[in-house]
Amino acid sequence: MWFAWLVSWWIAALARSRTVARAKGRVTYRAIPALGAILVFAPFSQRLSARLLSWQLPAGAAWIMVGVAVIGFAFAWWARIHLGRLWSSDVTRKEGHRVVDTGPYRFVRHPIYTGISLAAFATAIIEGSVIALIGAAIFTLGFHFKARVEERFLTTELGESYKEYARRTPMLVPLWRR
Repeated sequence: MWFAWLVSWWIAALARSRTVARAKGRVTYRAIPALGAILVFAPFSQRLSARLLSWQLPAGAAWIMVGVAVIGFAFAWWARIHLGRLWSSDVTRKEGHRVVDTGPYRFVRHPIYTGISLAAFATAIIEGSVIALIGAAIFTLGFHFKARVEERFLTTELGESYKEYARRTPMLVPLWRR
């Protein structure tokens, strides 16, 4: 499932608008989620966790987690499609950029990060590995860090309209107000 999502995401990345401005810190906000992903998917995580703490989900619970991962991917894809040519894997301002507050963006400001994080936690639970679960947490913290970079950048680039959107919409968790 992850491989299909990743390939489709890269293909979709070909259709985007010209970048007008780019935030600094690219290496940092990419490195943290990458470390988390390594821990979630690395074969050594299950072997190491078997010595520490691991679990085996019953088949029904595992299929529920597969469904949760699918929901996470679907939410991320809905957001990606809704952004259209404004999407970028980096923190950028695209030509014609504006505040998008419809579709999944009415629930959270960063629905792509929310969806992918949900899929990562579901995957870690399916794997039954404490290391994979720690990896999912690091993955999510990396997206939180990237979202903070994006928040500062978009506030500078889009001004009051983004500040107002941020005041009324949670960052990553729907219905979670500060």
